[in-house]
Amino acid sequence: MARPRHHIVLVPGLFGFARLGGFDYFMHLEEALATRLLERGADCEFVLVSAPPTGSIVHRTQVLLDAIQQSCADDTGAIHLIGHSTGGLDVRLLASPSAWPDPPAWFDRVRTVTTIATPHYGTPLAYFFTTMAGTRLLEALSLLTYVTLRAGGPPLTILAPIVAALGRMDQALGIEIKLLDRSTELLLSFLGAEGRAEVRDWFDGIRSDQGAVIQLTPESMDIFNAGVEDNPDLRYGCIATRTPPPAPLRLAKNLTSPLNALSAAVFSPLYLGAGRTSKVYPPPNPEPEVREVLEKSLGVALESSFNDGLVPTTSMIWGEVLWAGTADHLDVLGHFHGDRDSPHTDWLVSGARFRGDDFDEVMDAIAESLLR
Repeated sequence: MARPRHHIVLVPGLFGFARLGGFDYFMHLEEALATRLLERGADCEFVLVSAPPTGSIVHRTQVLLDAIQQSCADDTGAIHLIGHSTGGLDVRLLASPSAWPDPPAWFDRVRTVTTIATPHYGTPLAYFFTTMAGTRLLEALSLLTYVTLRAGGPPLTILAPIVAALGRMDQALGIEIKLLDRSTELLLSFLGAEGRAEVRDWFDGIRSDQGAVIQLTPESMDIFNAGVEDNPDLRYGCIATRTPPPAPLRLAKNLTSPLNALSAAVFSPLYLGAGRTSKVYPPPNPEPEVREVLEKSLGVALESSFNDGLVPTTSMIWGEVLWAGTADHLDVLGHFHGDRDSPHTDWLVSGARFRGDDFDEVMDAIAESLLR
């Protein structure tokens, strides 16, 4: 008997990518979910969506729809939508009945919507990211993440000037654009000619369309949530994360290496910025039973300032909480500091101490939700 077919559609977040320069951004998540689904007797196919890195949510969702049409239309298997960060908004819009007066034939095959660290109610950092300096900073950080994940990290000869440039960030996220551009060029020099061309095309997409950056403000997400209704036939689940505040002692220890110094200089102001909850459009207080789940999982009383370095924790709640825990924005994709022989790597020292056992818990929770 043929095993049931499941199409797992993976959508990256803001400044994210599906594949870039031969590197698969969802590599760890894809491998972990495939293993778990096969162990449970389910056949699966993954669809990686190359969403415009900063395009509007509507534009990104149209690309998502086209990707599903191309990959899943001729099959009869169930379709599961998984979006990381802004990608979670894309999959919510795609699944909404109000978005498609004439839905495609495969629409009723969608079974689940899973959002991972998604800013359902926006993020205060969006205000900064709409500025030119904010855009350049995200470009530099995204490129540094890509170089680290692909090659294990840039050489220290390249890293030192970047530390000097990005290390000048203050608590107001003030930063010189020329220094960021110089840092980006240094990182690009670490890539081969083919990789540089592909990354430059990626940057062109960022600079030509930044609709999603504006749409992630709490005010814009208020409009989004008013107009995008949930599909009553689907199951919605979310992954919620938070990191501990950057403690002075821990930051001092991070200064012992250039990479840790860079991480400390970048993460602290981002964390503080993401924790400045909008006074006019704050995320709603979680229902008592949801708050109980969050506080039990996090091990502390929930506060409005909790975030993962980019998104407020309470902004991530949509549907059932599948997993909640201490992790930064990229940890839950498998991009964390692994052991010596681990395939997992990252450059960001957030203090979350997220490890392989935690990643297994997240993947178990998502897999069980897909097959429930």
